[in-house]
Formats: sequence, C-alpha cells, structure tokens
Amino acid sequence: MYAAFRSIGSYIPQNILTNQDLEKMVDTSDEWIVKRTGIKERRIANADEATSDLGYKAALQAIERSEIDITEIDMIVCATLSPDYLTMPSTAAMISKKLGIKNVMAFDISAACTGFVYLMSLAKAFVESGAKKNVLIIGAEKISSIIDYTDRSTCILFGDGAGAAVISATEDKNEAIIDVLASADGNFGELLITPGCGSVNPIREDNVNDKLQYMKMAGNEVFKVAVKTLTKDVIEILKKNKIDASEVDMFIPHQANFRIVEAVRAKLNFPVEKCAMTVAKYGNTSSASIPMAMNDLYEEGKIKNGDLMLLDAFGGGFTWGSALVRFAGKNFSS
Repeated sequence: MYAAFRSIGSYIPQNILTNQDLEKMVDTSDEWIVKRTGIKERRIANADEATSDLGYKAALQAIERSEIDITEIDMIVCATLSPDYLTMPSTAAMISKKLGIKNVMAFDISAACTGFVYLMSLAKAFVESGAKKNVLIIGAEKISSIIDYTDRSTCILFGDGAGAAVISATEDKNEAIIDVLASADGNFGELLITPGCGSVNPIREDNVNDKLQYMKMAGNEVFKVAVKTLTKDVIEILKKNKIDASEVDMFIPHQANFRIVEAVRAKLNFPVEKCAMTVAKYGNTSSASIPMAMNDLYEEGKIKNGDLMLLDAFGGGFTWGSALVRFAGKNFSS
C-alpha cells in the first residue's frame, strides 16, 4: 500500500497589509522591506476568524477536490504555531467539529514552518502501515495573533492563511509519495522563538508586560543557517532517491524570504519558471506557506496529474524537511 497526494486546497484571508501600511506603524519603508525580504504585502485574518476557521475553509476545498466523501476521512492532523487555544482543545479537533467529522483521530503538531512536510511524513506512515486510508493534513496560521506590531524584525515578515491536502491509500506505485526527510535541532531554539505562555515563562503579568507572548527572531542568524540547511536537504533527498534535479517539475520551497528562496534555487540550478515564489503577496505564513504556494500553482495549471514536486522547508526549532511527491489528483478546472 502506498500514500498518494490526492488534492490541494487553500484559504487566503481578504484583508491585505501592505508595506505602506507598515510604514505608518513602525520605522521601516517599502523599499527596505522589498530589498531585504521581497515581501510587498501579506494577508491578515479578521478579528473574529480563528486559525481553525482558516484551516476549515482550506480543508473543505481539499476534500471537495479529492472526490472522497467527507465520511471517508479517518484522520485529521493540523500543523500550526498559532493554535486556537494554548493547550487544548487542538486546532485539528476544532476543524473536525466545523467539518462535521466525528470519531476520528485529530491532533496538532508543532514544527513551525516545516509543519506541512512533517504532516506529509506522518500521513505517509499512517497510510502505508494500513492504519488509515484518507488523511486530511492542514497547515493553518493566524500569525498576526502572536506578532508584536511594534517589532520591526518580525511584523514585516508574517501573514495569515491556510492550506490543506488529502493523502489517500493507493496500490499504484506511480501515484506514491516517493520520500520525505525531516529533522530537527533544538540547539538553535532561541534564535526563533515565542518565549512566553509556556512552562518556562508562564502566563504572568510581568511576562505579558515584557511581551514574551510574541514571536522573537534573530533574523541574520536564522538566514545563514536556513540557506545552508535547505540546500543540503534538497541535495540529500535527490541523491538518496537517485533523481536528478532536471526531473523535478516544480520546486516548492517554504516562502520565508525572497533572498533565501532565490539563494537556494540558484545553488541547485532550478530554473526560475520551476520555482514557486509567492512570498511577495503572502509573506511568511509558516506551516501554511508550502500548501498555499502549491495551490496557487495548481490553479494556474502549473501542477498537473503525475507531476513531480520537490518540497523544502526550514523553521523554528530548528526544524527542516524535504519531500519528493507525485501529484496524484485531477487537473484543475475552474
């Protein structure tokens, strides 16, 4: 039994936060942001939209496109660093409630920007073991809820959104997810961290006043490790599976920063037209980044049935991962 990538869907919030808007909020400029990050705008969820609302809408689209009845979904996993609730219930459980799916395993994982790759590894293992047949995976983020909009180092980078996919059992090896590699190193944890509201810095007035509930990042250090790690990871998975880069139909890296994506693309000699680049309009949406970019490509007709996709991500933890995936869904039709 193999695991097949049956469908992709996403949800993009309507509210747009431009660089010009940020110029009025912090000491920055459109020119500086574009030069340093390539980001021109990012999407922000409504105040009454939770992370599970974004994930639910992306999941609906993915399920519909999979042509699998919603009652056949037998596991739901959500990757997020901005869950609905601090500890419980899980965002996946809230999404299952909104979908009307009962009595199936539903849980969250925390792997930051590598979340969607981690989800694929999990789904692949559950399906190939025979434990599950149709796994709904969701990367959903309302990062605006954990951003300090007086902190120039983070508020310019991140946006909200969600992406989802259905991973299903198949006996056709040609449809199979080929491989997923994922890893982590906690020694770099403090370089990209949300320091407050956990057991280390509990919810107390002094910690809240110190803004420990918001994301903190050492941007230059993260950039250096990210480029090196992402490049190495892609080389490793291609070599392991004896696949040449020229055989890849679409390279879909995590959309963190134009300079990071472009540096990795150039080092690996992927043509520009084969590299997803959505960071300018969405910013960094963490675990939702790869599926959102993939959905854009799918709806543009740039991903078709049988195409080989190479995914690559790096995030807080540090975590990183890559995946070689055949698209086993139907071609897009509007």
